[in-house]
Amino acid sequence: MKHYSEKRLPKHLVIIIALIAAANHAVSEVRLPAIISDHMVLQQGKAAPIWGRADPGEEVSVSIAGRTKTTHADSSGNWSIKFKSLRAGGPHQLVVKGKNEILISDVLVGEVWLGSGQSNMAQPAQEARDFETTKAESDQPRIRMFKVESGGATNLLSDCTGTWKVCSQETIGRFSAVLYFFGRELQKSLNFPMGLINSSVGGSVVESWIPPEAQNAAPGDGRGDLFNGKIGPLIPYSIAGAIWYQGEANARTVEQARVYHEHFPLLIQNWRKHWDETFPFAWVQLPNYKERAEGWCLVREGQLKTLNLPKTGMAITVDIGQSGNIHPKNKQETARRLSLWALGTVYGKKVPSISGPLPTSQQFRTGEVVLNFSHADGGLVAKEGELKGFILAGRDHKWLPAQAKIKGKQVVVSNPAVKHPVSVRYAWQDDPDCNLYNGAGLPASPFRTDDWK
Repeated sequence: MKHYSEKRLPKHLVIIIALIAAANHAVSEVRLPAIISDHMVLQQGKAAPIWGRADPGEEVSVSIAGRTKTTHADSSGNWSIKFKSLRAGGPHQLVVKGKNEILISDVLVGEVWLGSGQSNMAQPAQEARDFETTKAESDQPRIRMFKVESGGATNLLSDCTGTWKVCSQETIGRFSAVLYFFGRELQKSLNFPMGLINSSVGGSVVESWIPPEAQNAAPGDGRGDLFNGKIGPLIPYSIAGAIWYQGEANARTVEQARVYHEHFPLLIQNWRKHWDETFPFAWVQLPNYKERAEGWCLVREGQLKTLNLPKTGMAITVDIGQSGNIHPKNKQETARRLSLWALGTVYGKKVPSISGPLPTSQQFRTGEVVLNFSHADGGLVAKEGELKGFILAGRDHKWLPAQAKIKGKQVVVSNPAVKHPVSVRYAWQDDPDCNLYNGAGLPASPFRTDDWK
């Protein structure tokens, strides 16, 4: 019987060869980002990108709803295809084939909305008002939410962590309250599947959500880190639009609040630039809250002025906050007001009003100021008593309480002690006592006609 001697490789070489083989195998497999996964919702009616990684030059095919598209990975291993004008419906199976095959199950096609901001966007439904009622009504499998779990990053990431969850009594408690109630309102009217993407961080300032290259700031101070880690990896996932609830962290000081006037529109413009689309964008104006004084008012003003950007909207919530709670629990009404804007503008539905009254112009006359408003749908209304919340100043810049009377879609403001008024303010406090509404029951935005420091 013959015996053969076996030549063994040194142990460290075996390990190295195994690692190289594993690395080659990993590269050769087609891979998808976290957001392209089971239970996802794709945007209907416009190009819906599917993208990922593969070997350079590798052929990749993607199939859904009886349609197949094929492409090749570029020299860096990146590939992308687009399905144009998918029809609402499902569930479908998404099949991705390269050297391997990936099956993504239970895919719906409908409306996709991104929700971002700080803790009032992050706040889960289980902490909002009437959770037991919400839970009892939450078996809605056509509403899904993807929560971005990964944090900020110094450099732009190509992927994030997170999973799609189907709305049910087991999952609803952890859904973003505002985003869920917003999606629920849209679905009631539109009857399409709703995909909701929650990418929010409590306590975050607006600067952390703006792409670093768009900001004139020294590197390493955290600016742009949440864009890099929590927004960038979602691009170019197709969305119908975005809603935003943030500003509390920027209201801590007057200095921070003043730059919000520049940084908030910068955020919207740069998100649209990165998505290469002027998608609809709406936000929640800061509610009534008795803690932050002037900074709170200035952030609200920055939010009001940002309506100058196209395809934007704002839910005014100066009447539904809680004086001693920075996280007001009535997220249902906040979301309903956002949905009125979306239904009326994005989807062309007939709604009572898309916004509360907004100031458009003023005429200063001897002894009075005449204020004009847009969105005075159903007329202007003083809710529960005489109109209040206005103050007036003359050339001496001294503020005095003012009488205010509604005349059609105008408000006339006066005080006998102010013969030559030069400025008027409405609800210019963090927790104001004010009551101007339109006939649709939506409150007017706080505002001022001056820019005094």
